[in-house]
Amino acid sequence: MTTVVSAEPDVQPLVVPFGEGDRSMADLLGGKGANLAEMTRLGLPVPHGFVITTEACRDYLRLGHPPVRLEPQLVEQIAVLEHVAGRRLGDPTDPLLVSVRSGARSSMPGMMETVLNVGMTDAVVEALATRRGPRFAWDCYRRLVQMYGRTVLGVDEGRFEERLARARERSGVADDTGLDAHTLRGLTLDFRRILVEESGEDLPQDPQEQVRRAVVAVFDSWNGQRARRYRAHEGIPDDLGTAVSVVEMVYGNAGARSGSGVCFTRDPAGGAPGIYGDYLANAQGEDVVNGSRATLALSGLADLEPECYEGLLRHVHTLENHYGDMCDVEFTIEEGHLWILQTRVGKRSAAAAFRIACDLVDEGHIDMDEALRRVTGPQLQSLLHPRFRAATDDDVIATGLPASPGAAVGEAVFDSGTAEAWGAAGRAVVLVRPETSADDVGGMLASVAVVTARGGLTSHAAVVARGVGRTCVTGVEGLEVDVENGQARWPGGFVLVRGDIISVDGSSGQIHRGRLEVQPSQVAEAVGHAGDPGHVEHSADPLVRAVLRVLAHADLRRTLGVRANAETGPDAVSARGHGAAGIGLCRTEHMLLGARRVLVERLLTSHDRGPTLEAIQKITCDELTGVMEAMDGLPVVVRLLDPPLHEFLPDLVELSVRVAVDEVAGHVDPELVEQLAAVRRWHETNPMLGLRGVRLLSVLPEIIDAQVRGLCEAILALRARGLSPVAEVLVPLVADVAELEAARARIAAAVAFVAAAHEVDLDLPVGVMIELPRAALTAGALARAATFFSFGTNDLTQTTWGISRDDAEGSFLSEYRSCGLVRDDPFETLDQVGVGRLVQCAIAEGRAARPALGLGACGEHAGDPASVRYFADCGLDYVSCSPPRVPVARLEAGRAAVLPAGSAQSAGARSAPVGVPTQ
Repeated sequence: MTTVVSAEPDVQPLVVPFGEGDRSMADLLGGKGANLAEMTRLGLPVPHGFVITTEACRDYLRLGHPPVRLEPQLVEQIAVLEHVAGRRLGDPTDPLLVSVRSGARSSMPGMMETVLNVGMTDAVVEALATRRGPRFAWDCYRRLVQMYGRTVLGVDEGRFEERLARARERSGVADDTGLDAHTLRGLTLDFRRILVEESGEDLPQDPQEQVRRAVVAVFDSWNGQRARRYRAHEGIPDDLGTAVSVVEMVYGNAGARSGSGVCFTRDPAGGAPGIYGDYLANAQGEDVVNGSRATLALSGLADLEPECYEGLLRHVHTLENHYGDMCDVEFTIEEGHLWILQTRVGKRSAAAAFRIACDLVDEGHIDMDEALRRVTGPQLQSLLHPRFRAATDDDVIATGLPASPGAAVGEAVFDSGTAEAWGAAGRAVVLVRPETSADDVGGMLASVAVVTARGGLTSHAAVVARGVGRTCVTGVEGLEVDVENGQARWPGGFVLVRGDIISVDGSSGQIHRGRLEVQPSQVAEAVGHAGDPGHVEHSADPLVRAVLRVLAHADLRRTLGVRANAETGPDAVSARGHGAAGIGLCRTEHMLLGARRVLVERLLTSHDRGPTLEAIQKITCDELTGVMEAMDGLPVVVRLLDPPLHEFLPDLVELSVRVAVDEVAGHVDPELVEQLAAVRRWHETNPMLGLRGVRLLSVLPEIIDAQVRGLCEAILALRARGLSPVAEVLVPLVADVAELEAARARIAAAVAFVAAAHEVDLDLPVGVMIELPRAALTAGALARAATFFSFGTNDLTQTTWGISRDDAEGSFLSEYRSCGLVRDDPFETLDQVGVGRLVQCAIAEGRAARPALGLGACGEHAGDPASVRYFADCGLDYVSCSPPRVPVARLEAGRAAVLPAGSAQSAGARSAPVGVPTQ
């Protein structure tokens, strides 16, 4: 029966046996524990065990010690486990050993701790040596002392590895399997001396104490640095805690007919069907994933143990059908008997996610809505990354296993500390390691690619790289990494020194010397032709077909429109090709950059503005003609001039120096003096909060005349050619309705002027940018004077937080993030607690005043996946982002329609300050 979980916390069980749980209890049992319980219910060969719940962990983290009621439940379940296993902890005649493993709600591979062979003692090792052979017994004891020392007592792993390396060298063997019983016994005793030296403690000889201490160590690992860093990157909340599984040991290191493996029910890198993974004979699970020994392709198991291989195929088929998804399965063979140790929905590359989702639809496991839920905007974004152009075999320095696809170029580094430091300085780095461990996650996140000498396609490096979207090549045979001296010797003798440039191809497994040229991916090329539905049917690439198919379904399901930000005809063509349904932001000041910036300067420094205004009117007409032609029939929102003046005026200091030098030389230029006076008049201490937007338009309303007349002339020119231009005018940086009303009156007059001159009817809807807190708080009044709102969330975030978006990341915001004061950069992911509340307030008051009020968002957040889902939940009509981000916004808008209500709020709330409740 399933354990009944009471609503009363004092009676909720803290320990649940596998037979009383199921996969629906993942919040309580963690993903690993819930899946072990589910497999037990399915009748798969799972070792006996029980789960200590996440509630127990949360209590421990809150109290600083295990909750009092945990101890009696733990003792009781150990007794139950001993009964069903038919063996007892510490029994020298037939001992029970257990593994103590972490298992959070969301998979965090390698980020927390595990202790194997718990229960080994001096008495047990002698009995086990008699029953199963001395080498096996001392290998198990050595592993326990090493893992207990590192995990429970905090002993530096390097001390153990140093001793192991020496033992291998003295014995003349390549790996630990070649060490004999005598050597392993000596290592075990040596390791115990290290424990005492480093911690003042020896390994407890009470098996129950070993279990208790291992459980506490796993609890503590939830707040370890690597776990916290991984959670921050993956968006996993810090307050969930981890469950702990205590499982009867089965032994993959029991001899030639034993071993351990990891398999996926489909290719996690490319998504192709068929079982896929690694096997290692005479090994425990940690040996498979840590890359210390060369693994065997899973197909080789069919020759070694055909019955176990056939059984494995049956079981993984059962699991995939039951879960309706690709599964990651860990297994052990003990003297010819197959055990399934763990399953979870497998981490996969972005390419595999799209292909597997569509294949599962075709196989009848899921529908297209579920397929849409199983892919993400960041995954699609990663598929739009470029690939190498014209790579040749001449510059290949090594080839390994293609563990995580992509193409990346960077400077080689050989330790995670350097990778993090150089990455923080803005340098692209490639982390090259003998193998990676969980301690390397920071370096992996800071790198553009990861290369390892050892490890298979299911090694730690491969799994983590795929999960975080990094290019990765593993198992480069012959690669020797000298971390201490900062260099690596590659097969063939080529030596790579720290800082040398290499190019890593995660799709082919090749590493190239030097910097290769890159080109867009096939996916990027395909999604750039969104207007051609034939791409879905006619593309030969299954990945491209899958991506376009999911995008097409997202377009069917979404209610949120997606537009683009563009100021030129070519950008508008690109936006339409990417599927944009219009231009949500056309920034007219961008038309006045480069050589044209002098026009803004002349507006401010010249007494005769007539020629300048005529030039601006013509530029506006010419540029907007190209934009609206590309968007024929679709809306184009034209924002009136919003230049930060310091970007357009001469530098005050430089100009002052020039005038001073002329005065000293006795050659004063009157025009230069007049220009200096004008620049001083317009100079601002804080230009981003100064004379911008509607304020400049109010001081120089002639700008409105020039721009609106230019827009109207462009509309009429396109109409004359038989096209259907649709334009709207946006007034920026409004703080008060009086500003908007004055601008709107000037806009109406300019439209009427052109309409009368050409004897035609013209109408331009007028909207307002909500980018100041005061605008959001007076939205009801603004809505009575505007037909639509466009949320400029870049400036709204800046003015709400009081942080300059240009300076924050380089000064202190990154430090805020690293120490946990904020979880996300609020300029990347919308702060739903503060800025989001202003958005919701403006929507409510605006729609109350004008029910048909149009609503859009056009800041950087309009291309951020979590923010797009939030905007959809808020009821916006559209978002507008840069053309390359349009496919991501389309996908996330579709996902918002099929994800559970509130999912966007919970995801985006990560940008809130720690400890601040969300609304």
